Amino acid sequence: MSRIGNVPITIPAGVDVRIDGQNIAVSGPKGELEIVVRPELKIEKGDTKLLIKTIKQNRISRSLHGLTRSLLNNMVLGVHTGWIKNLEMVGVGYRAQGGGDTLTLSIGFSHPVTVKAPAGITFSVTDNTKITVAGIDKNLVGQTAANIRAVKPPEVYKGKGIRMSGEYVRRKPGKAGKAIGGAK
Repeated sequence: MSRIGNVPITIPAGVDVRIDGQNIAVSGPKGELEIVVRPELKIEKGDTKLLIKTIKQNRISRSLHGLTRSLLNNMVLGVHTGWIKNLEMVGVGYRAQGGGDTLTLSIGFSHPVTVKAPAGITFSVTDNTKITVAGIDKNLVGQTAANIRAVKPPEVYKGKGIRMSGEYVRRKPGKAGKAIGGAK
């Protein structure tokens, strides 16, 4: 039995969950998301709770139980409050411009890099070096933030690049350099 899968999902006020066989649609004030649940699982809806049950106790059912519960919980939270990821740019002259669905990055290349947001994702820039990626789909928000980070990941000698907010970059020491005319 999955400990995560057995925890009921609380449905907040303003969020509507529709179950049509194996198709689950979650709609709320921020938008609507859909998922198709595998036939090994059954979703039961109460007044303010959502329960995920396994039909059979086999390996596939047990492995999908907690995963499906987490995906549905992320959908409910996404349509109710949304998800955000923050990125920081570190480096002299590094800056971001734009917002909405287009982001322009000046990160030391010979040309600015333009990033288009997928449907349902919005960008906002503060202080020219802090980027916020927001949306209702947790997976899409995280993947978009990872794609932006991949344009110029932090390098290990000076720490310059794009990093997730709060990410620790392990630094390497440079070359020690030989003393000129030093002791033999």
